[in-house]
Amino acid sequence: MASTQDALYRRIDLDLSWSESDLPERVRTKHVHRLHPYLGKFIPQLVEALLERHVPRGRVLDPFAGSGTTLVQALESGLDAAGSDVAPFNCLLMRVKTRAYNPFVLESELRDALARLEEFNGTKPEAPISRYLRDWYAPRAAAELLFFRGLVDDYEHADVLRVVLARAARSARRTAHFDLDFPRAPQRSEYWCHKHRKTCRPVGDARRFLRRYALDTLGRVREFSRVRARGRNAEVLHGDARELDFGARFDGVVTSPPYPGLIDYHEQHRYAYELLGLEEYRELELGKGTSKAALAAYSEGIAAVFANVRRALKPGAPVVIVINDRRELYPEILERAGLRLEERYRRHVNRRTGRRSGEFYEDILVAR
Repeated sequence: MASTQDALYRRIDLDLSWSESDLPERVRTKHVHRLHPYLGKFIPQLVEALLERHVPRGRVLDPFAGSGTTLVQALESGLDAAGSDVAPFNCLLMRVKTRAYNPFVLESELRDALARLEEFNGTKPEAPISRYLRDWYAPRAAAELLFFRGLVDDYEHADVLRVVLARAARSARRTAHFDLDFPRAPQRSEYWCHKHRKTCRPVGDARRFLRRYALDTLGRVREFSRVRARGRNAEVLHGDARELDFGARFDGVVTSPPYPGLIDYHEQHRYAYELLGLEEYRELELGKGTSKAALAAYSEGIAAVFANVRRALKPGAPVVIVINDRRELYPEILERAGLRLEERYRRHVNRRTGRRSGEFYEDILVAR
């Protein structure tokens, strides 16, 4: 029979187990949370609930900030925040999401860039391009993406245009419409599309995506500006969280570390690294592989992050971790980091749709 303590640690929290009808995709991807697709992130409503329960005021830290969900939701919930990530593209995305904009200047720049794109008549890149771009993009699509890239530095909000460019590049690849996450090889011929339930052709241009996502980005930035709390700020730190100096004392942590062996976080944004010329830090990423050695390295790395984070926390500040700990790695990780596990509960995740539909459980660990 399970002990009382084990039962406490294993309870299912129904308040955090939303169904698809309770929390449809359009709500889960509100305002800037959908500026760019990002696999493996937790939903803003979960972060909102965890902040309300565990870090209702002050300043929150996310050392595995990814696409910036904790930072964005903290700003909406009236908290200051800081987040770190070793991946340059993630930091770019976070900066764009959390920056405060003059919406009139932003709209003027986006519309000016789109007007210049409309005047572009090239069908092939003017200069030699990389093997990746030749393989994954039709000549016209590559030419339009490279032309837009050439405009970026002309504007104050260059980073916003970079995110628009990356999002358009994701959609403009030679890949099946239903296989945008991790396509294995370029799609060069017609195919049966599971998404549209008809025969489709590979994408041949990028202009429509650049236009669509530029206007969508403008709308989402405006929407977020209406709900973010005044006077609150988010700091984005690029670097290895095992070694970063997080500085100021934080009132708590809300984070979701990478799951071992589940997602190649660099490969899902390969197109962005290729087009934007971002430096790679693959060797520093945690969670690669599920072999015994890989799991040992993962545990050591995650423990080192939390040991470093602990030095930046106020006395008694909670560390809230969302993780699917089916291998039971985290009790030892927390102990090695000098943290004490106080509570462990679970949420039933049953709101995914499409070809990745299904259900699973996440553990929510609260330590100090």
